[in-house]
Amino acid sequence: MSSNEIAIAVKGLEKSYKNTPVLKGVDFQVKKGSIFALLGPNGSGKTTMVKILATLLKQDGGQAIVNGFDVSLQPEQVRQSISLTGQFAAVDEVLTGRENLIMMARLRHLPHPRQVADDLLERFGLTDASHRKAAIYSGGMRRRLDIAMSLVGNPSLIFLDEPSTGLDPEARMVVWEIVKKLARNGTTVFLTTQYLEEAEQLADTIAILHNGKIIASGTLEMLKQLFPPAKVEYIEKQPTLEEIFLAIVGKKTIY
Repeated sequence: MSSNEIAIAVKGLEKSYKNTPVLKGVDFQVKKGSIFALLGPNGSGKTTMVKILATLLKQDGGQAIVNGFDVSLQPEQVRQSISLTGQFAAVDEVLTGRENLIMMARLRHLPHPRQVADDLLERFGLTDASHRKAAIYSGGMRRRLDIAMSLVGNPSLIFLDEPSTGLDPEARMVVWEIVKKLARNGTTVFLTTQYLEEAEQLADTIAILHNGKIIASGTLEMLKQLFPPAKVEYIEKQPTLEEIFLAIVGKKTIY
């Protein structure tokens, strides 16, 4: 993969909290326009990784390049080229959906902020609810609004930190379709998740973070090759991503 094709390049990344290592020399690359899923149990360092890549936290060692910029040396350039959606929707509940988007467009100093808001409301199926306060939105609607706010200014890379946490299955599927459309339109998506089905459905590349390191990385088909051969009884059973994950990390229960 040439440097022009790479959205994120991480080499030897390290981070500790109070002398407790969380990231212990992490290496990976993310291709532009792809969906990259980072899997791992609670406390594995997924959110720490996102915070470092989004310049919200400084690493202790190693290097991270995002959209061609070093997160330590060029944080402002990184911030201008990315967007971040955290685990919980960061919308202003006092404002309406439309007002939230207008505010974000103004913060990014975009021309015609009202038009930007209206376009995103239509794109995310929120036009009918645009004049209602975000406080009375359902969980799925709040998440859609949150992602829409992240796309103000058309960033080339978006970080989604467990975007479907707390959503019901129907709302989760709506978010999945939004993520797929982002990638089809050329946006690079860096996704962290505990829902293995989510990674299975969305990701072009899946990496498993365990004990501070990436212990496996590749396409779903590549990861399937790491799973013990299926026992043939009447038909050969293909392993699910959950089974692959548990086999790789050596756990019998899912986190």
